[in-house]
Amino acid sequence: MKIVDLRGKTFESSEEIKFLIKRGEIETDKYEDIVKEILYEVKQKGDEAVIYYTEKFDKVKLTKEQLEIPFQELEKAYEDIEDELKWSLEVAIERVREFHEAQKENSYFKEEEGIVIGQKVQPLERVGLYVPGGKAAYPSTVIMNAIPAQVAGVKDIVMVSPNPNKYTLAAAFLCGIETVYRIGGAQAVGALAYGTETIKKVDKIVGPGNIYVALAKKNVYGYVDIDSIAGPSEILVIADETAKPEWIAADLLSQAEHDELAASILITDSEYIAYKVKEILYQQMLKDFSRESIARKSLDKYGHAFIVEDIERACQLSNKIAPEHLEIITKQPFDYLPAIKNAGAIFLGEYATEPLGDYILGPNHVLPTGGAARFSSPLGVYDFVKRSSVIYVNKTGFEKVSKHAKNIAQAEGLDAHKLAVEIRED
Repeated sequence: MKIVDLRGKTFESSEEIKFLIKRGEIETDKYEDIVKEILYEVKQKGDEAVIYYTEKFDKVKLTKEQLEIPFQELEKAYEDIEDELKWSLEVAIERVREFHEAQKENSYFKEEEGIVIGQKVQPLERVGLYVPGGKAAYPSTVIMNAIPAQVAGVKDIVMVSPNPNKYTLAAAFLCGIETVYRIGGAQAVGALAYGTETIKKVDKIVGPGNIYVALAKKNVYGYVDIDSIAGPSEILVIADETAKPEWIAADLLSQAEHDELAASILITDSEYIAYKVKEILYQQMLKDFSRESIARKSLDKYGHAFIVEDIERACQLSNKIAPEHLEIITKQPFDYLPAIKNAGAIFLGEYATEPLGDYILGPNHVLPTGGAARFSSPLGVYDFVKRSSVIYVNKTGFEKVSKHAKNIAQAEGLDAHKLAVEIRED
């Protein structure tokens, strides 16, 4: 982890800040061609291409009949997991559902003399969830993607996951997902977007994946909707002298173990905190740390501690970075909430550790990454609905507004627009 003293310096002069902000700009050229080839083949050949690329990349040979996982296998996975975990997953689902219920939108109508205008809100019909598989287990990803779709009213939810383990399948069972396909990568995205003989096309694809999945989602956007193109993950901790260095170090480490590109950032007005956290970080990794190699690479390259004049300036720097996860560990954390403009999720206080948000608190853990918190939001119920404007006009209402419509049509030089209004006039 690198310590950078920014006291008396501008943010613009810091090469370290520039480096962190630009780290998500991954060179995609070497991946684009293969992704486009996979998508083209899936579009043209359907199941045949999906099966071919699954064997090529995942080393799993499937038949058409084996693409879908039997529902009984999901049920068995649930039965096989530990009772304590069953309870925890059930609590997580309940809390996530309760949080997202408050996000539901309603249709509305406004009536005036001769005119009724409004908005009709309705759910998407079919959604595909992408859940990473293989050696990793991501039951929380299933929950965070499935529950807001269900709360929105989506009736048909399917899931794709390459070689999913029992924890992922158990979460799917608990969430009531009945259709799961054992495929991943760009070929799975293509199958969901275009449809195959076995897999029906969806309206939207959500969920994280590797560079191939991200680029595939980018390329199929327009055929279907997508949630986002996820980049490297990050956590940023703002801390003052009252914070516990051991707790900060553990929170930074929890992000570093995700992958080598993850960024763990500390901003503090205490020189002692900065150096103490760095010291403790590497000590914590010595305690039989299973992902030590990944975390060390992440911290060595993307771990930074910035020392600033005060917490107000720390908030300014945080807004510039626009982190996915932001923790504020100060004496009065709520005092600084108004100053935060850009963050995916904001954790306040020393006990609000980011992993609680990942798993159990209720807010969604699918968050904007790579500075996208400047303009986007966490995944929510609003991502699974569409809105239609509703317009009714009778003669009285028509006479109230027709002249203005003609004036604007004339100013825009659209004669047929003007005619469509004039032809209805007495």
